[in-house]
Amino acid sequence: MNMKKFISLPIFSVLSLMGFVYYITVFIFIHDWTGLHTSPGLINFLIFTSLASLCLFSFAVCVLTDPGSVPSSYLPDVEETSGSDQDAKNSALQMKQCEKCSTYKPLRAHHCRVCRRCVLRMDHHCLWINNCVGYWNYKSFFVLVSYGTLASLYSTFIIVSCAFQKNWNFEGTLPLKIFYVICAVMMISLSSTLGTLLGWHIYLIIRNMTTIEYYEGIRAAWLARKSGQSYQHPFDLGAYKNMTLVLGPNILKWAWPTSVSHLKNGLSFPTLRDSS
Repeated sequence: MNMKKFISLPIFSVLSLMGFVYYITVFIFIHDWTGLHTSPGLINFLIFTSLASLCLFSFAVCVLTDPGSVPSSYLPDVEETSGSDQDAKNSALQMKQCEKCSTYKPLRAHHCRVCRRCVLRMDHHCLWINNCVGYWNYKSFFVLVSYGTLASLYSTFIIVSCAFQKNWNFEGTLPLKIFYVICAVMMISLSSTLGTLLGWHIYLIIRNMTTIEYYEGIRAAWLARKSGQSYQHPFDLGAYKNMTLVLGPNILKWAWPTSVSHLKNGLSFPTLRDSS
């Protein structure tokens, strides 16, 4: 594990935001709303602490997990598509070669300019985890966004509930009102941002796409329409099958970021042609 990855201003910012949200939610708003020593207060404390802990753990997994690099010994198989024509073989090999790395790359792998290497099933490079999101840490990234969304929504609920139960005629000084408004706006904005990101990646998982493949698919669909054909993403095997390929076959383990025993080597993937 490369702990040096945590030495990053964006990561420090994320951890600071997590700590700030946890502090105000638990020690200000839950304490002010129900009190931490009451049954409702203890239940809210335990629920939010669990979500925050899972969020922090998923974040650490995202940062420390290598997204997947292409083995130096990798050589693409062009026998099936090229037959015995040596010129065709050479052309196919050139198409599968990374110009920057000067090495061969498998399907769905892309070169990351930040990491300066090819990443297996690359989705994008994420500044906030100081790492690429690829084959081996995509699930933990998705789980992180899921827990982050739930924790933000729960914090927003607590802040709004606390605001509604206060008697602002007697307790509502102007600085306190401003503080409540700032916290509410911040948490609503955070919930909306993370919720939108979660929705986007749910869509990608259901279609078995990466962010890069989505934009490549737009161009491929446009070119197909120009030639009077239709385009279908080759790795889309159906919603449920697509979800199990990313999250695993056991639904009970979908929410655990390190449960990736279902992943193979990231060099080959089932396609529609294989299943037909």
